[in-house]
Amino acid sequence: MMYFRQGDRVEVASKEDGFVGSYYKATVVAPIPRHNQYVVEYKTLVEDHDMSTPLREVVDATEVRPRPPALYKAKFRLGDRVDAFDNDGWWVGTVSGADLNEGKYYVYFEIFGVEIGYDAKKLRVHQDWNNGRWKNMSAGPFNL
Repeated sequence: MMYFRQGDRVEVASKEDGFVGSYYKATVVAPIPRHNQYVVEYKTLVEDHDMSTPLREVVDATEVRPRPPALYKAKFRLGDRVDAFDNDGWWVGTVSGADLNEGKYYVYFEIFGVEIGYDAKKLRVHQDWNNGRWKNMSAGPFNL
């Protein structure tokens, strides 16, 4: 497991119902090593009581990873694993179709059983953080 310090830029994987499969940009405010947790401040999420105050919360260390390197593509293939930016975070799905005349890709989110269309600029290559390394998960089987 990787150790993060105050000020490190990270992503937090949500494990809350309705948010599983999403990642949010955050900064480590303070590590809590005794409990294997971190206090993080989100870049795109805000407090319910004050929409101008970034949300801070304590998260388990297993939910925190470094921010992945930016991997964007001009063209995705059917079956590519991608992250789609929606509702203030990155959501993991699979390219299920495209309308290249409109520059739109359709992403199927297995966990929710829905397909949504996105402009290519709202998509990035999905990467998994495993054993201290990034693994590119985008290789799909078919061209669109």
